[in-house]
Amino acid sequence: MGIRVDNAIALYMEAINDGNYVAAINKYTGERYIQHSTPVKDGRDGFIEFFADFVERNPERNIEILRSFEDGQYVFLHALQTLNGGEFRYITADIFDTDEQGRMIEHWDIIEELTDASDSSPSRIDGPTAPDDRDRTAENKALVTSFLNEVLVAGNVDVLADHVSVDEFVQHNPQITGVAAGVYTEVHRVIGCGSFVAALSKVNAGGTELAVVDLFRVNAGRIAEHWDVKEEILPEADWVNSGKF
Repeated sequence: MGIRVDNAIALYMEAINDGNYVAAINKYTGERYIQHSTPVKDGRDGFIEFFADFVERNPERNIEILRSFEDGQYVFLHALQTLNGGEFRYITADIFDTDEQGRMIEHWDIIEELTDASDSSPSRIDGPTAPDDRDRTAENKALVTSFLNEVLVAGNVDVLADHVSVDEFVQHNPQITGVAAGVYTEVHRVIGCGSFVAALSKVNAGGTELAVVDLFRVNAGRIAEHWDVKEEILPEADWVNSGKF
């Protein structure tokens, strides 16, 4: 798809899946590497420190890249991590910023443990894996941005049908009966490619603040499908970098 998404996938696979985290972080990152995964310190040294322990604790690692795309300098990855023969399973959503050479310079991620059997239909991870309608990227991003701000942040449900397909909509989070769980308070970033649009937001869920990545599939001018990954925002005293956003 492009050098940026290729480098992001290679960083994931070589560092995490294969355990070659030193070589990978040195190969695929630029002059700086700002980290928004709260247990991981900024820079290459912070990455190496975290994954030295991670690899030791998880000797069996299987990473599956479910979906990926580029939007200019930004890359989106949707992945499934299976650790130690299934002892742990995580859904992850990653957004990377890149430099002019396509190397990673900033990273946001949301990680959620997959605790159910995922045998329901639709599951948390199934569905289309590649974007189409690539000539409609700008209008699809505008639709999703409007949906996030007008419906999820402002709470204007009267315009819901202007954004979401009544007949086609597929929800991949079995805990959500509609299109979202919680009150969206901030939308930090929206990136897209064709029919896929991803957004990083802050959500208040019954008094608990979450960082959430929503992935939407747009079809014929309406949101037709939704995946999400959510993570509780820890107290600032527990951060080792500038935080989730």
